[in-house]
Formats: sequence, structure tokens, C-alpha cells
Amino acid sequence: MATRTAPTNKSANTIEGQPRLQQRSREIQGSQQLRSLPLGMSEEVIGQSVTLLNQVLVDTIALYHLYKKHHWQISGPTFYELHLLFDKHAEAVENTIDLVAERVQALGGVTLGMPFDVAEHTKIERPPHGVESVPAMLARTVEGHATMIRTLREGIELTESNKDYGTNDLLVSDLLRMHELQIWLISQHLIDTPLACDSKE
Repeated sequence: MATRTAPTNKSANTIEGQPRLQQRSREIQGSQQLRSLPLGMSEEVIGQSVTLLNQVLVDTIALYHLYKKHHWQISGPTFYELHLLFDKHAEAVENTIDLVAERVQALGGVTLGMPFDVAEHTKIERPPHGVESVPAMLARTVEGHATMIRTLREGIELTESNKDYGTNDLLVSDLLRMHELQIWLISQHLIDTPLACDSKE
């Protein structure tokens, strides 16, 4: 009767479960390429939506970090109130990042989300490295929202015309209304009203 020989290891030092680290790959989808999905829209229409959404994405990431910068650097009599407000708004903005990025991917596009992508493509004005006054922080934040709203309104018109209703709904329901609300809440802190008025009898 023949005896079975146990398999021998290639090397006494080889571990089968060793992760294969430091792997690299050629791009399997270029940043300008679209995967073909049965979405009922032309490639041209989808490409326009992906370009638009990537602009919204990098601007949203930039605005989120602008809020965090102001949250950390705020000072003065309104410190506590604005410290909390900036953080609350930052969280609301952050919550839309995944919505936009996942819409890009759902359309068959490629998201732009790395810090250098944001730095290269954002329309949000870059703040100074140092600390600005509180009114300047507030005004800069309002302008950041205004920049986003301009892009969103252009995108809403484009996606309505192109019948990309999914993207259109995202831009109106999840983004435009939030940015309009945050502009209102922030801009009210820029009204030059005295804390107390002299009463006249």
C-alpha cells in the first residue's frame, strides 16, 4: 500500500497569511472616464453632472475645513456661542460630503477628494495662515457659502435641463437649503447692533 507524503513548505520562514504589502497598480479607471451604467441618461449628460458634483465636493470639503479653522481660532465676548455654532455648521457641511461623493460614484464617475485635489480645484477663497478678526471670519464664511450657492444654482438649472433628477434633488433638498440657512444664521452676527440701548423717558 502506497504511503502519502505530506506537502512540504516552500520555505521554513514562509507564512501563508502574510499580507502582500506595498502593492501598486495602474489606474483601472481614469479620473475623466465614466463607467457605463444603465441610468437612462447620455454619457454627455452624466459627464456634466460628474464635473459639477466634483466641483461641489471639493468646495464642500474646503468649506468644512474653513469652519473648523474658525471654530478653533474664534475669540472674544462671543467665543462660546460662535465656537459651538461653527462646530455645528461644520458637522452639517461634513454630512453632505458623502452624499455628493457617492452620487459621483453612482453615476459612474471618479470622486476628487484628496487634499491636493481640493487645493487645486476649490473656488472657496483661501484664508490666511494666521488668525483673522471675528467679523472677518464671519464674513469669509458667508462668502464661502455664497460661492457654493452660485455653483449649486447653476447645477440645479443644468440638471433640471438635462433631466438628471437624482442629482437635481440632491442639490436642492440636501445642499441648497442647508447653505441658505447657514448664510442666514451666520450673517445675523454681522449686524452692527449695540448690546444695550439708552432708554429715554
